Amino acid sequence: MKTFSQSDSLTQTRSLAPLSDMRPATLDKIEQAVRKVFAGFDANEVTMAQIAKSANVSLQTLYKYFGDKQTLFYTIMDIVLGRLAARIMDHLQGIDSVQDRLRKTLWVCFDFVDSHPDAVMVLSSVSASRIRNIAIYENKELIGAFLAVLEDGQNRGVLNDTVPLHILFDVFMGFISRLGLMHTIRQTETPLNAEFDALFVILWRAISKPEA
Repeated sequence: MKTFSQSDSLTQTRSLAPLSDMRPATLDKIEQAVRKVFAGFDANEVTMAQIAKSANVSLQTLYKYFGDKQTLFYTIMDIVLGRLAARIMDHLQGIDSVQDRLRKTLWVCFDFVDSHPDAVMVLSSVSASRIRNIAIYENKELIGAFLAVLEDGQNRGVLNDTVPLHILFDVFMGFISRLGLMHTIRQTETPLNAEFDALFVILWRAISKPEA
């Protein structure tokens, strides 16, 4: 499993430059490089110089804005997942049907898998003890919105109400994680969303309220 050594996290002797000062095109190149390099190598073997070369930016630029490899990795992955989170939030709100909200959310997540296979591989390698270093995993607004939809489903009598909300949440996210990872590992040419209808039926049966 890919991990970071403690030496990767260096004490900063000066303030980092804000990412808002970086040109969007440069940040995009760095993001692509981080996803590519970390997906192909063990994290302990990756160097800042390697990322700089892949992104075609100076090593000085990476240190100026990120300071060290660990900060670079977690910052970039938070940006990647932040875009996904924004799309999920859009679909968790504004649609009355609980089933429709969860259906659209699942589609967005599968679309992320289909369009970001390198990010899926990188995220799968982050240890459980370090996953919360990616800020999006502590996003209370996103998690709260998701749990609110699940609670609404229980109150309406459409979702299983014999288990706590966090169990429904874990089943939903676990379904995405496992399918997304194996789809990427197998390098399946057909997009995951090509089988979306059948997959959603499986998930819905798993979390919906059992018929009496």
